[in-house]
Amino acid sequence: MSECVREIEGDLFAAPKDHSLAHCVAADLKMGAGIAIKFNQTFKRVDELKAQQVGVGGVAILKDNQRFIYYLITKKGSYDKPTYDDLTKSLEAMRKHMLENGAKQLALPRIGCGIDGLEWTKVKNILNETFGKEGDIEIVVYNFVPK
Repeated sequence: MSECVREIEGDLFAAPKDHSLAHCVAADLKMGAGIAIKFNQTFKRVDELKAQQVGVGGVAILKDNQRFIYYLITKKGSYDKPTYDDLTKSLEAMRKHMLENGAKQLALPRIGCGIDGLEWTKVKNILNETFGKEGDIEIVVYNFVPK
């Protein structure tokens, strides 16, 4: 297994436009806290996401020019907490979509580790296990550093 996760400091929304983006949301797609608010304000189209009717362990997807915006459905309701198992299933679903659609670069925050309370070291291991076997998908994790 190769390390495919690279961490940098910076603003996720300043990632190159050829990088797809991903973050974790609840199946209700409320997006009322954390980085989800910024995703909601930036990409909107919540009705399009809801119409996909994705359950926990899946991924809802928006196309944004030449990249994809991935909404990892890792919990049922906004106030629930995700499990590592559900996060892994969502990441597998995203990986499958990326491979089928030629998406090679992914930018994301420390998914599941803010409000959701998952441990970053475990999540990073899951990312490396899920994507390390591909070898050609680059994952850049943006660690937000307030100015």
